[in-house]
Amino acid sequence: MGADRLPEVLDATYQCLTRYGVRRTTMDDIASTMGVSRSAVYQYVRNKDDAFRRLAARLHDRALERARRAAAAPEVPYAQRVRGVLAAKLDLVLRLAGDSPHTAELFDDKGRRFGSLCAAFGTDLRGLLVGLFTEAGTADGVTAAEAADICLALVVGLQDVPDARRLLAPAADAVVAGLLGEERR
Repeated sequence: MGADRLPEVLDATYQCLTRYGVRRTTMDDIASTMGVSRSAVYQYVRNKDDAFRRLAARLHDRALERARRAAAAPEVPYAQRVRGVLAAKLDLVLRLAGDSPHTAELFDDKGRRFGSLCAAFGTDLRGLLVGLFTEAGTADGVTAAEAADICLALVVGLQDVPDARRLLAPAADAVVAGLLGEERR
């Protein structure tokens, strides 16, 4: 396998995850999905847990990059930037939940395998939001950290609601309008 095939290994790992879940997936399953030998897969990952950890990291990294781009768009109003950060988290969760019931294991922040990745992702998103609210200012009596926590709680609440993607914009806009200082509304 060429040096550039780690993405293929992770794609195959994701396919196996959606079919079998983390516990039931084997290295043979990943290799078979790719059409290569098991030893070829071991050139890129140490074991099954390493493959799943790298997969979870890739998914979280992509969502975080999307959130960073949204937060760093100075020409965009603050409310829309906050919504972009929240959309990155919601879209990740909804995508994984929609692909298979097994994929939820990748974003369980209390889970042994991926908890640290999920916690770091949440911390990074919170940091982006705190930065936005610090820059924009918040309503009297609300700190930037509290505003960030309220916004993240909104996304958690929407995760299990039908039509969550459509509801994110009006919900986030309403919440953010109340959290921003008067001069930024």
